[in-house]
Amino acid sequence: MTAFSDWENFYVIVGSSAGALIGLQFVVITLIADLPVSYGSAQAGSAFATPTIVHFCAVLLLAAILSAPWQGIIAATILLDLMALGGLIYTALVMRRMWSQTAYKPEFEDWMFHALLPFLSYAVLGISAYASRAHIHEALFGVAVSAMLLLFIGIHNAWDAVTYHVFVQRRKLQEKAKGQL
Repeated sequence: MTAFSDWENFYVIVGSSAGALIGLQFVVITLIADLPVSYGSAQAGSAFATPTIVHFCAVLLLAAILSAPWQGIIAATILLDLMALGGLIYTALVMRRMWSQTAYKPEFEDWMFHALLPFLSYAVLGISAYASRAHIHEALFGVAVSAMLLLFIGIHNAWDAVTYHVFVQRRKLQEKAKGQL
């Protein structure tokens, strides 16, 4: 299908980036694994760390769906609609986890990058998939916006998590160690 093939290079780049970032996130988690675990950190991880991997995986899946050799757009748009619905439900679950976890009090930026922007991105994906039946060219730009937004959300959230552990958690450990000397 020509509409999808025009986007092939874009999705190869975006999907490869998402895959590489998933691997890098695993490396980062391994490097900070020696930090002491505090009360509620598992809850915080499912509210803040896991969604980053899910968004990178969503971009990778989106790239795979749109790179497949479809004969028409119906099957691809159904998969994108299901993906959007799943993303919206997952974002609502993340919002609930953010609200109920006790390890960290989310700030506005956290709500924006872990709840509002992902919700917007999955909504744009769903609307674009639905609109693709009548306006394929414009809809594919909407899908691309959704993919890029999820990719940048994941990059922001991964960076935010790393800097939090390096500058906040590590400083707390150093101050605690100085107090014990």
